[in-house]
Amino acid sequence: MNPPAQLHWLENGIEQSVRWRSESGAPPPRRVVLADDTMGADAAYRLACEGTALLWRGDFHNARQLLQALARRADRKPRRPARAAAAGAGAEAAPTTPAQAFHLHRQAQAQRARVLGMLIIPLAADYSVPLRRAPDFRDACTEAWDADARTARDGAASVVSLRELSGVVGAHEWRKKGVEVASLGGPGHNRIHPHYGVFSPVRGEYVQLVAQAPLPSNTLAFDVGVGTGVLSAVLAHRGVQRVVATDQDPRALACARDNLQRLGLQERVEVVQADLFPTLALYGQAPLIVCNPPWVPARASTPVEHAVYDPDSRMLRGFLDGLAAHLAPQGEGWLVLSDLAEHLGLRPREQLLGWIESAGLAVRGRLDVRPRHPKAGDASDPLHAARAAEITSLWRLGHRQQS
Repeated sequence: MNPPAQLHWLENGIEQSVRWRSESGAPPPRRVVLADDTMGADAAYRLACEGTALLWRGDFHNARQLLQALARRADRKPRRPARAAAAGAGAEAAPTTPAQAFHLHRQAQAQRARVLGMLIIPLAADYSVPLRRAPDFRDACTEAWDADARTARDGAASVVSLRELSGVVGAHEWRKKGVEVASLGGPGHNRIHPHYGVFSPVRGEYVQLVAQAPLPSNTLAFDVGVGTGVLSAVLAHRGVQRVVATDQDPRALACARDNLQRLGLQERVEVVQADLFPTLALYGQAPLIVCNPPWVPARASTPVEHAVYDPDSRMLRGFLDGLAAHLAPQGEGWLVLSDLAEHLGLRPREQLLGWIESAGLAVRGRLDVRPRHPKAGDASDPLHAARAAEITSLWRLGHRQQS
């Protein structure tokens, strides 16, 4: 394992160095200035846009207010001079295709994240924040980082962007509260508790599809890419006697095991570390194999985004290519997939159908549902047209010769 990256700066004429924390793996900024309550938002924003980190030495609550001020500036729409607007001079061309709109949107998101990530907060070795009026974030940081050897504390102080620290705290609150999943039964026994870095099942329509599709068998199922464990829990709740759930992310494996333990399903669901399918020699074939891969073929910028973005459709194609070998003769593979990528012009339907055919599979049926998330009705979203048309489907796949 490579040693943790270090942030370097000069303070009181002395060279300083401390561990740099970044969930996305972004390198530490090369330029650092000390900042406190006397720094104005405009000056801070200008420095952040130039790539200069602001190492905060002032009041913690003032740092939060500064981050909000930076966000407001980052979200402002640029004003174009009237003459330039009339002539179109110096203005970026408007996207002409959904794919261009998507890529421009992602670029804007990345730039916004870089700017807001320039406000840096110090952490003591025990994850306490040595700033005035700083809350106690030690439990949240321990929960997020110490379970993973790659991010665990090493007995030394560190720094992290306030934006990322806020995400750690938010994930801690989500984990305590949990997400209610109606398909798991009544209140009090139907919550999934997502861990930091594991995608939360807030898009409930895909869970609904797995809860409603006719079961081809209740003896054995594989859940490929278990995540929080929600689909494994739904299958077990529906009466599947044994579920083997896989993932290759240590955080997801720990999260799934924790949730299944909470729900009392740990005896019926085995969670194993694997890239896609469980080992054929050990587990054989299954009459039901479920997979909810990332829906958009694009590069992820953080670990949690791997649940949304799948470069070159790697997981989707890997699932399809390996499904026939792991599927029992009369079994079904359930592919849970949104068609958002199709509406964005990133993956045509014909390509998906071609991959299914070339894998020796055939479509036995399909269940569809429209998303109910807020962005589907947000006309100000730059991807509104694609989101408004989106449909999430459960594709029932089987061996081609038996269809």
